[in-house]
Amino acid sequence: MKTIMANEQTITRKWHVIDAQGKTLGRLASEVAVLLRGKHKPTFTPHVDCGDYVIIVNAEAVELTGRKWDQKIYYSHSRYPGSLKEVTARVMRDKHPERLVEFAVKGMLPKGRLGRQMYKKLYVYVGQEHPHTAQKPELYELKG
Repeated sequence: MKTIMANEQTITRKWHVIDAQGKTLGRLASEVAVLLRGKHKPTFTPHVDCGDYVIIVNAEAVELTGRKWDQKIYYSHSRYPGSLKEVTARVMRDKHPERLVEFAVKGMLPKGRLGRQMYKKLYVYVGQEHPHTAQKPELYELKG
């Protein structure tokens, strides 16, 4: 029996639409990271980007458990002294709800060149509409 090694010529990519309405952020992000990596395919190869495209709609309706809306803090720093900025998850949801999902998924992807390549296949939108109808995406139901 021969081991299958995926490469750019043998990869077939699908488009998935995931509705984030009422879904828990971490559980959503972990399943999206699996789809982006391609770990759900039998031809998964760790050193090749063999994952699918993922479209997430209704990013503003994602849920956090416990008191994370006020206790979870996102940090940013411009590398100038004294420029550390803190934003709570509640403020992030009000101003940029798509970033909540993007940051969660990005943290679950591999670090380095391959992870950045996988991250480019993620599209997150506020509301139900998305501009990718020409790709004929399939609705993906989360397992959890």
